Amino acid sequence: MNSRDRVLARVRAAVADAPEAPEPARDYLTGHTPDDDPGALVDLLHANLADYRALVHRTDTEGLPALLARLLAERGAATVLAPPGLPPSWLSTAGAVQVRDRAASTPAELDAVDSVVTGCALAIAETGTLVLDGSPDQGRRRITLVPDHHICVVRVPDQVVASVPRAMGRLAPTRPLTWISGPSATSDIELDRVEGVHGPRTLEVVLVGDRPPGVSGPAGTPRPPC
Repeated sequence: MNSRDRVLARVRAAVADAPEAPEPARDYLTGHTPDDDPGALVDLLHANLADYRALVHRTDTEGLPALLARLLAERGAATVLAPPGLPPSWLSTAGAVQVRDRAASTPAELDAVDSVVTGCALAIAETGTLVLDGSPDQGRRRITLVPDHHICVVRVPDQVVASVPRAMGRLAPTRPLTWISGPSATSDIELDRVEGVHGPRTLEVVLVGDRPPGVSGPAGTPRPPC
């Protein structure tokens, strides 16, 4: 018997005569934003993403390849990492050389990649959070943690939920979930913010819907209502 087994045995012995725990009450609110206005949810997501210093853009399905090509060109990206399940049309007009997600890729190889483009599993409007679950259009977790520039595509409104509790009901707990709220950042005791410490220094989010797009631009750029 190892140390772990001994500790667990002691815990079991200590609670052997304990009464059954009561069923927890679950009558709390699961969100603060109504779900009956998808446009308002997307606007809230946009605002909170921008508040976290993500660069937010809007387009429709037809305009997505051209927008991605422009964002990569503006970044000066010569290489872009593409997960295996990324729709081929997304990068069909991009001038950057596509690098595939490989299990054998080393951290140094990933660090040499200029940009990565992925989809997402869900986006949470109230917290401005993107959730990746390792699906084919998102790839391995490390490809979004090592390169310095991440473009994440969110299909709106289908992939947008109001709150974290509502997201949990749509996410598989057995998947490798990565929760992203803005670019990687930390601050020291003097509150000096440093970005790119343990993930991308620049996060760009593209909200793709079939409605007419608003003005694409950096976070905080005025745009007409959706």
